[in-house]
Parts: sequence; structure tokens; C-alpha cells
Amino acid sequence: MDIKSLYLDELINEMKINNKQPAFRAKQIYQWIHGKLVASYDDMTNLPKDLRSMLKERYPLKVLEAVDSLVSEKDGTIKYLFRLSDNRVIESVLMKYHHGNSVCISSQVGCRMGCSFCASTIGGRERDLTASEMLDQIYRIQSMSGERVSNVVVMGTGEPLDNYDNLVRFIRILSDSEGLNISARNITVSTCGLPEEIRRLAQEELPITLALSLHAPNDDIRKKLMPIANKYELSEVMDAFAYYYEKTGRRLTFEYCLVEGINDEEEHARELSRLLRGYNCHVNLIPINPIKERSYVKSNSNKIQKFKNILEKYRINVTIRREMGSDINAACGQLRKSYIDQNS
Repeated sequence: MDIKSLYLDELINEMKINNKQPAFRAKQIYQWIHGKLVASYDDMTNLPKDLRSMLKERYPLKVLEAVDSLVSEKDGTIKYLFRLSDNRVIESVLMKYHHGNSVCISSQVGCRMGCSFCASTIGGRERDLTASEMLDQIYRIQSMSGERVSNVVVMGTGEPLDNYDNLVRFIRILSDSEGLNISARNITVSTCGLPEEIRRLAQEELPITLALSLHAPNDDIRKKLMPIANKYELSEVMDAFAYYYEKTGRRLTFEYCLVEGINDEEEHARELSRLLRGYNCHVNLIPINPIKERSYVKSNSNKIQKFKNILEKYRINVTIRREMGSDINAACGQLRKSYIDQNS
């Protein structure tokens, strides 16, 4: 049993029914794991020695191993490569802002969505991450950096809604007052657009921010960039997003990677403005990170600014994402891909 993936009430039941331990002991264990972020039962000093021995034997504590890290000389961004218990590797990023520290985590080992501009999808999806593996990316980064994490973005390798049950469990534990207690309002989940799961998430009553990887103002361009667009038309995805806003009241975020000559012309900006008219939303324009396996080129700064100006003319809230860690290949999947290439 993966004890780190259990809710507090589940842990209380497990300790009570199978180990004859009182509820307060389960709560102590939970607080050590999710509040104090310990990596070993030996560090749980207020537990009896025989209880710690039993826990080691019955519930091995899974902890990610940091195998590499890169530090940006430009902005202090740190990219981590973690090894899982089955020797697969994933990556996470710590970004430091004036308003606090943000961590971007992975939700799967690899990805099967196949977006043509993304390094994460090269090689496909190997498996889902458990809730504890998602949590431990944050726990290890906070422990190693010695700095409090205030914001979490599930925007690394993988499609979070393709790992739905583990994602929801992760969010509930991360925002639990007995754990790190990171407000759900400070958690952002990014999706390429799975309508059924978006509607399902709307019913969870989790006040998180949902971000749609849009990247195109119409179906034709979206199909060139994102294979998922062949399964779900943009109208289906936008309807699901409107439903999410209706149920949660949370402002919607749309991510738009700008690719030279593909989706960055002025006509695309006007078409995007018409698509988003009437939505309470924010658009995040993202200069694409070129990767050697793809021929895509980043839009030039003048084109990006013109694109932004057109959206603002239509009274759409828009920002150009600050490029964090550009000198350390901090884009999704790049460090993991280079590590696998070197060790294969």
C-alpha cells in the first residue's frame, strides 16, 4: 500500500483496522509525511520505535530520488530530474517570483497526447504517476531548496486529466490543512482539452484554476499542432470550459504557444478574439521553446507584441509569459529526454 497517497480518514481506518493503532497515531504519521515532509520513518520521533519498525515493514515510504538539477543563471529557475521507484525519470521545475515560489510538476511518465511542438510526448506515455509521486515532487523541492512553495502548476510532462483519479487525490491532499495546506486557489491544472473530464472536474468543488492549451483559433490549425483535436472539436472543448466556469465561477485561462508562420499572424489574433468574446478569461501568450526534434520556430518579439495588442483591442486580458529558465532548457520534457538519450 502506498501510504503517502491515502487521505487522512483512509489512513486512520488503515491504522485502526489492520494495526490496532489509535486515530491520533495516524494523524501524527500523516502530519510527518505531508506537513513536515520527512523521507524516513526514523525521523518520526514522536512515534514508538516498534511502530516505526512495523511501518517500515508493511508500508515502505516511497521517496523520489533527485538525480540531476540545472540552475538558471538568468533568473534562478531550477529544473530537477527525479528517479521513481521503478527507475523511470520525471522532471519538475522551481520558479522564483516576487510573489512567491511556484513549482511545475509532471503528472505522467511521458505523454500520449502527441502535441507536435512538445518534447514531453516524444516516446509516448509510459505510465501514470500516483498521487504520492505527484506530491513528492513538491515535497522534495521544498525540502532541498529550504523555501516555501506557494503555487503549484500541473503543467509538466503528461496530460493531468488523462490521470484523473490520481490528480484529484493529489489536489485534495496538497490543499489539506493537516498537510502543506497550499490553497486550491493557488493550484493550476493545464489540459489539452478532454471535455468529459473537464465537466467531471467541475463537479468536484475544487476552486483550482483550469488552463486550456488552446494554441489555435480554429480546428484546422489545432489539428496540425494537437492530435487530440481530431477527436474533439474546438466547440466541444469550449462548451466544456464554459460549463466549468458556470459551475465554479473561476476565471478561465487559455494558453497559446506562438509558432512562426503557423498560428501567429494578425488574422489569427482577430479570429482568437472572436472565439473568446464573452468569456471571463485570461490569455497567456507563450513564445514556443524550439526543440531539435521539431522544425518549429519561435515567433519574433514584434509579432508577439502585435498579437497581444490585437487581443487587448478586443478587451481580452492577456500577458506574454515570462521565459523562465530559457538557458537551462526548462521547457517540458527537455531534461528528461536528454537524460534518456545519454543513458540508453
